[in-house]
Amino acid sequence: MFALVDCNNFYASCERAFQPQFNNVPVAILSNNDGCFISRSDETKKLGLPMAAPAFKYRRFCEENGIKVFSSNYPLYGDMSTRVMNILNTFTPDMEVYSIDEAFLKFEGFDAYDFDTYGREIQKTIQRCTGIPISIGLAPTKALAKIANKIAKKLRTRTGDVFVIQSDESRIKALKWSKIETVWGIGHGNLKRLRSRNIKTAYDFTQLSDEWVKKQMAIIGLRLKKDLEGIPTLDLDDDARDRKTIATTRSFEYTYSDIENIKERISTFASSCAEKLRSQNSSCNHIVVFLRSNRHKKDDPQHRASTIVTLPYATDSSLTISNHAVEAVGAIYKPGIKYKRAGVIVSGLIPTDQRQLDLFLTENPKHHNIMKVMDNVNNKYGYKIKIANQDLKRTWKMRQEHLSPRYTTDINDIITVK
Repeated sequence: MFALVDCNNFYASCERAFQPQFNNVPVAILSNNDGCFISRSDETKKLGLPMAAPAFKYRRFCEENGIKVFSSNYPLYGDMSTRVMNILNTFTPDMEVYSIDEAFLKFEGFDAYDFDTYGREIQKTIQRCTGIPISIGLAPTKALAKIANKIAKKLRTRTGDVFVIQSDESRIKALKWSKIETVWGIGHGNLKRLRSRNIKTAYDFTQLSDEWVKKQMAIIGLRLKKDLEGIPTLDLDDDARDRKTIATTRSFEYTYSDIENIKERISTFASSCAEKLRSQNSSCNHIVVFLRSNRHKKDDPQHRASTIVTLPYATDSSLTISNHAVEAVGAIYKPGIKYKRAGVIVSGLIPTDQRQLDLFLTENPKHHNIMKVMDNVNNKYGYKIKIANQDLKRTWKMRQEHLSPRYTTDINDIITVK
């Protein structure tokens, strides 16, 4: 049996957990630099605030409708996510953290359990210990658990945010309820193929022949079909090194036109990617660097460009990755453009202990020890060590005009009980 646990309106719920006066009040959370809305409470959704709506266009709408707006408080959300995942891990040792607010649980040897009761016990424990409301879908496979979770949330008054697909009858009923475009793993290309065959629901999809699905959607599509049929083919993926890419992208607080400022930002983003690589014992073979002008400034010259760098050897060194990324800026930078956003993406990830050695091209062996010392110092004392092409006096500062306190991660913001 599998379960998909999903935190309801997670960012908004984190804010409410420490500010209960906003329970039942419409709440909305802004993205980096207060750019657009990325999380909305149910009350806000009913008012009609669109997802990803630009903040400057909907400022008056929020004021008129009494919507409480918050800037993204990522330290708080990350810490609350960790707390939720740690509690979930006490209910089963087999868990896959799928995103900051979602996790798959696998229950082996739980045959005697009543899963509806067990799901509600999990739900009550998370609510009691963190204040975060969750929805749980339980089913024999991961794909069905995803559908069960959607049903739990969509039919909340009937399900109480917990729904179990356990019989073949309930599986078929759930598949007929699920539109094909909402099925986990059905991308845009496959959706067009399926619609050409008049496939409208998940149940219709399971009625296709295995041969057609494998030919048109490859082995991944066939595995999804089997999963929806109740035959487990998609197992937990608990190895972070299976991640395809790691990215650090940011909108600048101000626009930058001079290349030196941009290079410094790219160096910082590249170092962040390298740090993430080392934290999961991975190395990369490719780097993507991109620059973007402000598309909302229609009167300004526009420019969007990116480039891919293939490294001579796989690496997790901040020095190597930063140097190549900074060098790549020169290939895409255009003088006179006011750049608002930039980013670095590392790909071609492999486990560091499986790097292919080369007789003639290899990284300076001193890098490993330097990175180890740098990570240890930074983890213990904060970011005290940077590489030379970063601004030593500069810290990343986002526009956060509606930022709440960091209740669980900053000693100065911890709630005082009187």
